Amino acid sequence: MKIASIQLDIVWENQAENLRRAEKFIEKAKVDDCDVVVFPEMFNSGFSMNADVVAESIDGTTGQMLSQLANKHQINILAGITEKNGKEFRNIAIMFDRKGMLKAKYIKNYPYSNAGEDKYYIAGNKPEIFEIDGIKSSVFICYDLRFPELFRKVAKQVELVFVIASWPEIRQDHWQTLLKARAIENQCFVVGVNRIGTDGNQLSYIGGSQVYDPMGVNISTAGKNVEYIITTINLSEVNRVRTTLPFLNDIK
Repeated sequence: MKIASIQLDIVWENQAENLRRAEKFIEKAKVDDCDVVVFPEMFNSGFSMNADVVAESIDGTTGQMLSQLANKHQINILAGITEKNGKEFRNIAIMFDRKGMLKAKYIKNYPYSNAGEDKYYIAGNKPEIFEIDGIKSSVFICYDLRFPELFRKVAKQVELVFVIASWPEIRQDHWQTLLKARAIENQCFVVGVNRIGTDGNQLSYIGGSQVYDPMGVNISTAGKNVEYIITTINLSEVNRVRTTLPFLNDIK
């Protein structure tokens, strides 16, 4: 599987510009024969608490555009947005398949309370398992990474886990360490996709999007000035590692 990780330098609360740039990266990923394109958390707005300004229905402008691009380019797309449902708001990840069909919607289980996210966005209460080209997968969002018990709920059922984030530079070492830990303890591929740039709160982001294999070996790392990186993974490694070292069988 060939994965395009997009470390978007997100323009603060500017949906139109972020979508315009996202389309260019999707087109590039198609040319590079990628299977899936992954965008970070709240990719069309930045990590904004102005929910009433940035959120939209799942079939709004962003959802419709991603669906159309997935179908047009016959490519899977995974992205983080903010959803408005009635008077409620949620921080979500959505996945469209090669036909532009919505195949997954995951609601962030752990809104980042230290930034007041829990005051604006309603938390989810379960993980989401879906398939990308027949590969059992799951996705989590940013702060979720600090809660290994959430990943453990899907460990035996998936081969590939995505973590999309707006993870600030000041805690970059935590991002790298926790991604590796989740890969080792759950014996699966972990794809972490972060953003770069500076947001409306003057927080700095240096990307560091990474992919780890089921043994915790780093396959790729994106630099702080890179918005686009391709990683090829061999999913057969998951079964090989779990057969050779059947640690998951001993979960109590």
